[in-house]
Amino acid sequence: MRAVVLSSYGPPPELSVKEIPAPALKPGHVRIRVHAVGFGFPDALMVAGKYQVKPEAPYTPGNEVAGVITEVASDVTEFKPGARVLAMAGQGGLAEECVAPSHTLIPLPGSMSMAAAAGFLVNYGTTYHALVQRANIQPGETLLVLGAAGGVGLTAIEIGKALGARVLAGASTPEKLELAKRHGADAVFNYTQDTIKAKVMEFTGDRGIDVAYDPVGADFAEQVVRSMAWNGRYLVIGFAGGKIPAIPLNLALLKGCSLVGVFWGAHTRKEPAVHASNLKALFDLFESGKIKPHVTELEGLDRFTEALDVLNTRRSTGKVVIRVAED
Repeated sequence: MRAVVLSSYGPPPELSVKEIPAPALKPGHVRIRVHAVGFGFPDALMVAGKYQVKPEAPYTPGNEVAGVITEVASDVTEFKPGARVLAMAGQGGLAEECVAPSHTLIPLPGSMSMAAAAGFLVNYGTTYHALVQRANIQPGETLLVLGAAGGVGLTAIEIGKALGARVLAGASTPEKLELAKRHGADAVFNYTQDTIKAKVMEFTGDRGIDVAYDPVGADFAEQVVRSMAWNGRYLVIGFAGGKIPAIPLNLALLKGCSLVGVFWGAHTRKEPAVHASNLKALFDLFESGKIKPHVTELEGLDRFTEALDVLNTRRSTGKVVIRVAED
């Protein structure tokens, strides 16, 4: 079968499409004909050797896999060949076939395309957990979203609006701001040109923001914390800006606000019942049309280099999805 293989971390990482043997089917696993693979900023960091998880090379990247089951291990009874599923494969997804643990599989509704499914779980799951469990956002509260046209940013706008929040969205280009507005943002601004605090105070009537959703970090983080309202919650989502910020802790004291970490992967393992409830809520929102996954879709395994480039240069909108086979 054809697969993307990382032979060496480099720098730069040595990646290419190769013919390799199909993976063996292990107990508790299923074999999936891959249709689409979600590829996000954590994946780009992983192949660069800069993520908190560093698989031993050679290996095939790709975690979020949407496809059709072709074979199940003898001890797997809850899934059958022919089922359309979304899998958290860990690695091995950027291939024509992958093998994934059956306990990670999620049946797909017939109304969800493979491309939408491949861009769904990590981004929407992270955001729902962040806004509901970590921030306890309430109807009528204000929500600031940075990186608002990115993979998680758009989900924060959609879910924030679905939960009754007023959303101020920040992005870096006019095109991204327009996309944020189309996904429901009440107001938008360019944080590379405008002062974050000034825009927050304008939006909130000088009150400050209730919940901040920040996947960017870098030098923007301190500006956001300085814009928080009393009892505000600043959600630490990630550091796509390339630098982990050092925030003066006296700001949390003076603002009476909380700095709240969001680690969705650990949440799914430590709180599986809550995760399952979140998934049900998310699929209900999808079926009702309140969330509509936006993907940057690239056709074919050979376009993995383009996927890396648009992520590393911050040109992607929504989730980058690599199409491997037709639905």
